[in-house]
Amino acid sequence: MKNKLSPLMIVAIVLAVLLLVAVGFGVTQVASLKSQVQQAQLQNEELKLDNEQLQLSNEFDLLNSEFQQYENQAQRLANDTILAKYTAAKAKVEQLMNELKNEKVKSQARIKELQNEISTLKGLLRHYIAQIDSLNKENAGLKAENSEIKAQNQQLSSRVIEETRRNENLSERMTLAEKLNVTGVSLTGLKKNGKVEKNVTKAKQLMVKFTIPQNNSTPVGEKTIYLRLVSPEGQLLGGGASFPFEGKNIPATARKNIEYAGDEIAGITIYWDVNTTLTPGDYTVELFTDGYRLTSRRFTLKK
Repeated sequence: MKNKLSPLMIVAIVLAVLLLVAVGFGVTQVASLKSQVQQAQLQNEELKLDNEQLQLSNEFDLLNSEFQQYENQAQRLANDTILAKYTAAKAKVEQLMNELKNEKVKSQARIKELQNEISTLKGLLRHYIAQIDSLNKENAGLKAENSEIKAQNQQLSSRVIEETRRNENLSERMTLAEKLNVTGVSLTGLKKNGKVEKNVTKAKQLMVKFTIPQNNSTPVGEKTIYLRLVSPEGQLLGGGASFPFEGKNIPATARKNIEYAGDEIAGITIYWDVNTTLTPGDYTVELFTDGYRLTSRRFTLKK
């Protein structure tokens, strides 16, 4: 006689099968949920890395802009060491910018490294900015000091010019004080016997007469007085020795040596023997000595 399953056993078997199916389904669901959770975590991590990378890129852009803002000032730095360090830091910024732009940085460790480098470069930037400001202030101080020195030099130059001009005026006054003076100058025609000839066409001699007043400033000693007589036609009369005057030698009509002791010498005469036909008109008398023109006078001689 065959054994038959009781209804209770059948129910138990069905329940066991259903339980196995349920457990299998549950395991499958758990695995699926775990996979979804892991995928969500990865996506969240990627989003976090992307966000940090974007933030890092923005910080680099800002840092690079700050470097560029001080580019012109850095180029004017006289200190080559500061400029070299500035240039190296700027090159490092550009290198890291290229790394961010050309390669996807997906490593949290690398992002941390870059953040640390940003912090270091920001510190360098602040240091260089402080040095630039210090140098600018120092240069401003030097400019102000140079301006003050320049003003002092201008004042000193003005004083030197003023003193030089004063000395020149004093020297000129001293020179003029040393110059001999002449007074009582006259021009007279003479006959052969030395008497006055009023008709110039008949004169045998022309006499120039003058007085040298007292002058204690004039150096004493022998003086050579040079006479120049110029006819109404503008011709120099006679042919005496030449003498230096204002950088060149000029001819004289006659000359006379005197001994000057500082006292007045009255009635000094210089004669010129007529050797050409004289005409009525204005004659010019000029007297020179020691490189000075003592006088220039005109006299009218009549026929």
